[in-house]
Formats: sequence, C-alpha cells, structure tokens
Amino acid sequence: MTLTDAGPLIALIDAGEPDHDRCRQTLERLELPLLTTWPAFTEAMYLLGQVAGWPGQDALWAMIRRSALTLAELDLPLALRSAELMNRYRDHPMDLADATLVALAESRDLRTIFTLDEHFGTYRLANRCYLRVVPT
Repeated sequence: MTLTDAGPLIALIDAGEPDHDRCRQTLERLELPLLTTWPAFTEAMYLLGQVAGWPGQDALWAMIRRSALTLAELDLPLALRSAELMNRYRDHPMDLADATLVALAESRDLRTIFTLDEHFGTYRLANRCYLRVVPT
C-alpha cells in the first residue's frame, strides 16, 4: 500500500493537470493499492467536481470500486492524533487531510507518501522519522 494525498488522485484522473504525466509515471513504481483517508478523499472529490464535474468524481469512485484506492477508517485514536498534529504544526500548512495522513502513516508504520505537497517532508512522525515524498 502507498499512502496517498489528494493532489495525485486529482492529477491521475484529470489529464489537464500539470502533474498528470509525472503522477502516472510515479504510479507505475508504487506499491498498490493506494491508501488515503476520508478527509483527503473528500478534498479530491470536491476539487475534481470543480475541474471535471461528475465524470471526474465518478473516475475517483471507480478507483475505489476496482480496489486501486483504499479508504482508511478514521477511528478515535487517529482523529485525536490528527488534532495533536494540527496543534503541533499550527504554524505550518497542515490541514485536516494532511494531519490524518500523517497520523495514518504513524499508525501503520508507513514511510512513503504520494503527494504533490512538499511540506509533507517537514512533518516528523512520532518515531522521529520523516516521510519520503514521491514524486520528488
């Protein structure tokens, strides 16, 4: 599984996105399925609706249907850890989606995130390691 942010999900679906080709090439090297959280999925769904309408949103649902994308449950420990992370990084650009992805990385011992947001490289996990951001 590869932890995945909203940006690559949008770029994979919307061929008009500047990072479309880069994300498609990166996807070929990643361990599937992709894994995301409900807040990141919601962000991707909203933004796809803005740029591609229902066909773009349906393409995202299709990734779920064919098991190319898995949605992690946001249980109470992950939600509370996300709140802690948002407080810790309140002076950084960490929104709810980002916080849930970092909390999920900690809980599942994941070290790589598929994202277009370089700031993920500044977040330190509970074990003091940093996430490896792809594509670079």
